[in-house]
Amino acid sequence: MNFRDSPDEAEFRLRLREWLATNTPDLPASSTSDDYWAAQAGWHQALYDAGFFGLSWPKSIGGHELPTVYDAIVDEELAAAGAPPRPSLGYLVQGMLEHGNDDIKARLLPGIVNGRDRWCQGFSEPEAGSDLAALRTRAVPDGDEWVITGHKIWTSYSDAADWCLVLARTDPDVPKHKGLSAFRVSMHQPGVQQRPLQMINGITREFGEVTFDGARTPATDMIGAPGEGWRLAMTVVSHEREPGELGYVARYKKVVNELVKQVRADRSAFDEEPVRDLAWALVEVEMLRCHVARRLSERLDGISHGPEGSVDKLLMTAVEQAVGHAALSVGGAGHGGWDDTALKVYLYSRAQSVMGGTSQIQRNLVATRILGLPA
Repeated sequence: MNFRDSPDEAEFRLRLREWLATNTPDLPASSTSDDYWAAQAGWHQALYDAGFFGLSWPKSIGGHELPTVYDAIVDEELAAAGAPPRPSLGYLVQGMLEHGNDDIKARLLPGIVNGRDRWCQGFSEPEAGSDLAALRTRAVPDGDEWVITGHKIWTSYSDAADWCLVLARTDPDVPKHKGLSAFRVSMHQPGVQQRPLQMINGITREFGEVTFDGARTPATDMIGAPGEGWRLAMTVVSHEREPGELGYVARYKKVVNELVKQVRADRSAFDEEPVRDLAWALVEVEMLRCHVARRLSERLDGISHGPEGSVDKLLMTAVEQAVGHAALSVGGAGHGGWDDTALKVYLYSRAQSVMGGTSQIQRNLVATRILGLPA
């Protein structure tokens, strides 16, 4: 496998590197500050306007139809420059590309890609965490609209979102996986209430709790056919779990590179244990980078992935928690008024084994759908 740049790739990398030299926002790590999440929209739009976002997506929705290797180049250069990673939107785009009709694609996707429309994802519910198909949110037809009532939780960026991709039950009389449909729902209406959820590390702008009480959406904003919601949801979560989609490597490398600088600046201040922890985090991040490169290579060969996304999710969990452990080991807990960024990185990393599907569920999927073991 040849990871060297072609002439066109090298030219693109140089152009991006030169742009980043004067356009990198001075933001903290994504898992440590509300300032990061507040600045995401501006960063997304800046990347898009400069021609560095949506590279592998169709031109009809604002993309560039380039090979996915260009996304990997962006991730690498963002990490090297200490810039925030690409905004995590690939799973929404892919879900609509695969399941939306031509009208949905034309109306909804350009605003997602260019960052002018902000979206959140309304899947998880308080009483249907790992068993997504057991969700209770209902959508009932009323003329040319659907009326939605229910309760969503752990809804990322719900406080900043204009729209929500809502998974709701439209047919209670069929098996639970077959009675779900997906909708675009406006967050700016009386029937939608959003409440931020404070995380253990103090962040309040990443997650929210959303209540739909008679919220309305046009029938034309159903994404996919009635009853196709489960298939769309599986497409979304499969891509959500792939590290190549989310640019996680760039995020982890940014943290690790900062830790390396800290240790090198005063090596005598650190004993062997934190140095070993940091070395292991470096190994884990490099392993994930190689794995993402393999996934991208497979996509270039036309290979798509389904349950293999569970392997990727487990891998990301191990890497993020290794990075979090190294951050705490090197940076300390920040007691007595000291900088507590390292502690916040560590605390955030603990959630990786739950968010996006618990590690236990991912192992079950690997066992039954990849290894063929009995349920």
